[in-house]
Amino acid sequence: MRHLRHIFQLGIKELLSLFRDPVLLFLIAYSFTFSVYTPSKSAVMDVINASVAVVDEDHSTLSRRIRDALLPPLFLPPAVIPFSQINRAMDEGKYTFIIDIPPKFEHDLNRGLKPTVELITDATAMSQAGRGPGYLQKIILNEVNQYLSTEGRRKDRDLVRLVTRARFNPNMQQGWFVAINQIINNISVLAIFLTGAAVLREREHGTIEHLLVMPLSPYELMFAKIWANGLVVVVAVMLSLYLVVKGAIGVPIAGSVPLFAGGLVVYLFSVTALGIMLSTLVRSMPQFGLLAFPVFIAMSLLSGGQTPLESMPILLQRFMQFVPSTHFVSFSQAVLFRNATPVMIWRDVFKMFLIGSAYTLFTLSRFRKMLAAIQ
Repeated sequence: MRHLRHIFQLGIKELLSLFRDPVLLFLIAYSFTFSVYTPSKSAVMDVINASVAVVDEDHSTLSRRIRDALLPPLFLPPAVIPFSQINRAMDEGKYTFIIDIPPKFEHDLNRGLKPTVELITDATAMSQAGRGPGYLQKIILNEVNQYLSTEGRRKDRDLVRLVTRARFNPNMQQGWFVAINQIINNISVLAIFLTGAAVLREREHGTIEHLLVMPLSPYELMFAKIWANGLVVVVAVMLSLYLVVKGAIGVPIAGSVPLFAGGLVVYLFSVTALGIMLSTLVRSMPQFGLLAFPVFIAMSLLSGGQTPLESMPILLQRFMQFVPSTHFVSFSQAVLFRNATPVMIWRDVFKMFLIGSAYTLFTLSRFRKMLAAIQ
């Protein structure tokens, strides 16, 4: 009980020190508000309000139907331009897509021929140019198929019809995934930086020498920093989920928030220990920043949140199994997106606990060596 009381009291001291640091408080507030809201609303790679023009050389009922099928919010109202203006319009960057419907388009279809519709794309608009042609092809084919079916002249019938139904995000709004992934990434960076800053702040201010003359154990000092800074991250994440993600952005949270909070606590057990371990390798905050940022970037890019883990080399996949963020990304997506039950995610939680235990033991040995060097 005496050790627990020391850990609790030292944790209160950490919280008071944090609340007196306006820079870290601003970092916490920014990370779970603007840093979540802005990318989910702005940095979306879907086709939205794409500019499109139609060169209608057929002037038939079907060509007008194709033009009328280009609707917001995917595309702006299509402009009709002559064939002679195609090159100039593309050179000036007026339109991302130009659809050229050839002469006798409807007539050739009625005769059973296969006319060609040309789609010209401005590939400098990379996000829209990558997805837009697929959308336009689907729209044009859908209108052609409906026209042929209505006229009773469709001869080629699909042997197999593929019906796609999207679960968990029916409209495939990329902003939903961006918001959740931003929270996952910010959890890692804040947990690392808060615990690392707590150790280095005491070293730079000289208060760690005062603690060493007290009857305190190294593990009491370390676990106090872990629970105090972890508590701040948990509270900030819960507020961000309800106020920013669910409230301001409008992302429905499918799974159990208490279950997510429980897994978050296990993850913070390991990632906060990582932050303390990194702080024992340096002597100042600038050095800590130079060391921590590459670690965080590698965790963010290789944990499966940005790129599926299955797309990476096999050796890298196996290595990332020893990084707790890999299992936390899998756990978070399963709970928040797919409403996973504890039976489905216990393996990820157990792996995070094992990795966290190994990190904590190694960090404790490093922390003891650092304190011994100070003494």
